[in-house]
Amino acid sequence: MNATADFQTRLAPLGFAQVKQLHLNLPPAALVEHALCRGEGALTDTGALMADTGTFTGRSPKDRFIVQDAGTIDSVWWGDINIPFDAAKFNRLQEKMVAYLEGKEIYVREGYAGAHPASQLKLRVVNEMAWHNLFCYNLFLRPEAGADTSWTADFSIICAPGFEADPAVDGTRQKNFAVLNFTEKVLLIGGTAYAGEMKKGIFGVLNYLLPHEQNTLPMHCSANVGEAGDAAVFFGLSGTGKTTLSTDPHRALVGDDEHGWLPGQGGIFNFEGGCYAKVIDLSAEKEPEIWNAIRFGAIVENTRFQPNTRSVDYANTSVTENTRTAYPLHFIPNALEPSVAGVPKNIFFLTADAFGVLPPISRLDKSHAMYHFLSGYTAKVAGTEMGITEPQTTFSACFGQVFLPLHPTRYAEMLGQKMEEHDVQVWLINTGWTGGGYGTGTRMKLGYTRAMITAALTGQLDAVRFLLHPVFGVAVPETVPGVPAQILDPRRTWTNPVAYDQAAQGLATKFVANFEKYAANANPEILAGAPLATKSTAPSVIAAGPVNR
Repeated sequence: MNATADFQTRLAPLGFAQVKQLHLNLPPAALVEHALCRGEGALTDTGALMADTGTFTGRSPKDRFIVQDAGTIDSVWWGDINIPFDAAKFNRLQEKMVAYLEGKEIYVREGYAGAHPASQLKLRVVNEMAWHNLFCYNLFLRPEAGADTSWTADFSIICAPGFEADPAVDGTRQKNFAVLNFTEKVLLIGGTAYAGEMKKGIFGVLNYLLPHEQNTLPMHCSANVGEAGDAAVFFGLSGTGKTTLSTDPHRALVGDDEHGWLPGQGGIFNFEGGCYAKVIDLSAEKEPEIWNAIRFGAIVENTRFQPNTRSVDYANTSVTENTRTAYPLHFIPNALEPSVAGVPKNIFFLTADAFGVLPPISRLDKSHAMYHFLSGYTAKVAGTEMGITEPQTTFSACFGQVFLPLHPTRYAEMLGQKMEEHDVQVWLINTGWTGGGYGTGTRMKLGYTRAMITAALTGQLDAVRFLLHPVFGVAVPETVPGVPAQILDPRRTWTNPVAYDQAAQGLATKFVANFEKYAANANPEILAGAPLATKSTAPSVIAAGPVNR
């Protein structure tokens, strides 16, 4: 296809009349070369491209908008998460961005989101920066060599970090923005070079389209699968161990961040073709898979070199603590490709409870699973953010509230339906503190947590006796192979049981207060999973039956 045809197929539908030069689907080596020549980055001693994202070293949720029109006004969960944007202003903003880009070299990337053909978006991305186009090559699914990608895109991204909005005219909050238009099927990103805005923007698109149009559950999670085809899903906020615990040499990695769960017997699938992992304090000993993936073709963001070397100093946080790497999934030796697996048999909700209240492992029935899914709880501890001097609760609905265009109860109800349909077991895993809260107790040993997850995955807990937690109502196993029995009941690990009871009631109160914003939309079965309003210090009650699915 000639350059004129390329332009008419790819750019004219987005409003472009011309560009200085169009680079279409360049391979990684060419994109690295372009990035170096344009001064967008430098090579590390492993061959990875080091690039900076400028002023913004993370997403800017307050500057994320959705066009409010006839198609979205009654379906989107409007508010602080999904901020409405005027359709006419979107059109004018797109025209201004196109005019800005028309005099520049631009990079166009075509790929997919969604590894399963039944739920696959054909994407077209227009980038101002070469390294951003490499990011899209790594993170989105890549068409087979020689495939015709002159398609009509299901969704397009225009990303121009050098273009800044005029808030007074354009309707944005400040100069940077990310605006989704589901009617025009376009995502506009400007004023920020943080590449994660593109990845998470498409995740937001899938979070809207899949449940709304295909009855497919989108999930902010990692996933792996055993040799017998037994898939497992791991939900968890930052610092809970999601990446570490889903990485298992005996199980293939389906994906590390975004997945969908098809209706019926369709199973799960990765949305992405790569990984976008944090690298703060990365070492070969702690995370060898990620360490070895940082090679030619990979990107490291906002990192710095060790003095007088080209070796990355992963302990350096002078730019941000949110240092990251982006690489294609096949850079991980045990990655599953195509990244599609069967219906999950086990789901793990990971939390780092800094109050030392929640059991290290507990089984959730349908009500408790939906309630805890909606709560999406973990805790921040002193030192993780400026101004935090004691543990603070963090709640994020469905473990990814900022990416949910629909009301969170929609996703929770879908999870509950799938639990019931497929007899799926859900576990709450506390990777946080035991023997007391942060500052008094100790962090749960990783070896014990792995042993608990392994026991759940291999069915070793199916025949053990469970006790109901007197406040949270979750079922706690009396024994787990390879784990001391005394740590399974958190109350027994505290030197002062009365202090534990008070802490448990305090945390339960925080759960209930957080849930108030969802209560009006939650069905009775979800509400039944709330903590119990009790001050009883009586022993836990034996759960009925060895397994309560």
